[in-house]
Amino acid sequence: MTRTSSARRKRVVGPAILAAGLMLGGGAANAQLKSYDSSKPSFWQNPPPDWFLGDETEAQKGLAPPVGPATPTPLAELNDNLKKIKLPPGFKIEVYASGIPEARQMAWGDNGTLFVGSFGATNVYAVTDKGGKREVKTILKGLNMPTGVAFRDGALYVIAIDKLLRYDGAESKLDEMPKPVVVYDDMPPYVAHGWKYIVTDKEGAMYLPFGPPFNIGIPPTSVSQIRRVHPNGQAEIIALGVRNSVGGDIDPRTGQYWFTENARDWISDDLPSDKLNHVTRLGQHFGYPYCHQGDMPDPKFAMGHKCDEFTPPALNLGPHVAPLGMKFYTGNQFPAEYQNNILIAEHGSWNRHKYQGGRIMRVTVDPDGKNAKQEVFAEGWITGNQEYSGRPNDILVAKDGSILVADDWAGAIYRISYSR
Repeated sequence: MTRTSSARRKRVVGPAILAAGLMLGGGAANAQLKSYDSSKPSFWQNPPPDWFLGDETEAQKGLAPPVGPATPTPLAELNDNLKKIKLPPGFKIEVYASGIPEARQMAWGDNGTLFVGSFGATNVYAVTDKGGKREVKTILKGLNMPTGVAFRDGALYVIAIDKLLRYDGAESKLDEMPKPVVVYDDMPPYVAHGWKYIVTDKEGAMYLPFGPPFNIGIPPTSVSQIRRVHPNGQAEIIALGVRNSVGGDIDPRTGQYWFTENARDWISDDLPSDKLNHVTRLGQHFGYPYCHQGDMPDPKFAMGHKCDEFTPPALNLGPHVAPLGMKFYTGNQFPAEYQNNILIAEHGSWNRHKYQGGRIMRVTVDPDGKNAKQEVFAEGWITGNQEYSGRPNDILVAKDGSILVADDWAGAIYRISYSR
């Protein structure tokens, strides 16, 4: 798949979805299955009205995503909230930077600038150190959900729904950012599950997730996948059957891609589990929409498929914990047993009567994906059955071996360090 003209792009992202009846051979049950005509531009500009709230069970009705604070949490309140965060012995958490509305993915510049994307705020930020005091600067405004950022070879990359943009020499031009170069735009423009996360490998290729624009349904052939986009704009599909991934990383031991995935909503409080996935070869199918958590056929969309047809997760993380950004720990500050562990930021539930997640998990796993285990690393941002003081969404390893944690609910970045 290569970068194309806009006319060609419309043909690539807009193939008609197969009718569910073709998959099953007709019958009364099939009439209940949804199909969507994605051959028309209106589908991509306005996703189906039931994309988010479709197929809820009676017990799940009335649940809805929580609305975050209108403004970032004040520094004094942040410091008070962090006193309630539980960490293993020897670890400490503190505010690294505040006043960053809807802070999302983070990336380091070559000279120590911290670049931060955002969710609905439309901004990209730069955090710089001015004589020991950190300064937050809004360097880009008006972008379409620029959640994902990356930095390579002196350039800042920003993913804004349907465009991968490159800003050359960004770190030396924070006061007046250069005009962007469009690296890749063969992407549908819908917002629903269209927000993205960037993972860069050693060759400079970028892994981008493409979520379907609904909770559950037969996805258009151009989504429910992970693509690897090269710096020259060429791209290839590396994984299929992915619902909603907003986090991943390259294993430093093998060079293989791992990613978190948010499973479907509206079955129950405790089903299905969100996942940690491991790509070992091109074209693996991870089950969506037919199978969830590796062993649970979808009650409506399994359509005769069995779960053993698909690649199982390396680890089931729990129901509705919303795993987002993740990093392999490659620093040298934490104890030796943390080396090459995966740290996952769990954004936390909404499709559950008692929220869970809202924390950082530590995963130990062999390079081949076997013997995966998880334990809580940092928790305390869920303060009641359905209340948050913060929602972690990304992890970044700092040069000194500490880690940074982005929180879009509180509009802040935290630093977690260790000392013996």
